[in-house]
Amino acid sequence: MRKFLTFMLVAVTLAAPLALGQDLQGQALVHEGLVTAPADQVWSALTTRSGQESWMVAHSEIDLRVGGLMRTHYDPKGEIGDDQTIENRILSFDPGRMLSIQVSKAPVGFAFSDVIKAMWTVIYLIPEAGSQTRVRIVGLGFGDEPDSQKMRQYFDRGNAYTLRMLQERFAAPAPVR
Repeated sequence: MRKFLTFMLVAVTLAAPLALGQDLQGQALVHEGLVTAPADQVWSALTTRSGQESWMVAHSEIDLRVGGLMRTHYDPKGEIGDDQTIENRILSFDPGRMLSIQVSKAPVGFAFSDVIKAMWTVIYLIPEAGSQTRVRIVGLGFGDEPDSQKMRQYFDRGNAYTLRMLQERFAAPAPVR
């Protein structure tokens, strides 16, 4: 039953743009790399407050359920809920294997606040030999319009940086909080 539900979640997540008539050929933005940690540890780093705050953001709040919110803030002086908070809605997940999110509220002043509404991200965790995890970040929903293509370039740099930071998080001992 779990495999069927996982299949259905992934199928719905990937079929959404086709239902909207979007052409995904060449539009998916993919970043992939190995993280030197087991998948359960990488999952925790991505989906828990303490995990996210250990490497990615200054502040985090996450309601890990379909429809739940992942709210993050990069500024240590800021706080969750202010106008610089980033809100992502959780579209689907398969614990320890896949998480899909979509920005539901961009920070005030974000350059692509109109076109980001059509974009979403799917993160896959694939266990590898030697307690490593292959992390695959796939950005979808980019259009042909200039602002969407500029946003794609923005996330190309941002997702590469995020993956690199996740790799570095597990390259050294976890910081003590």
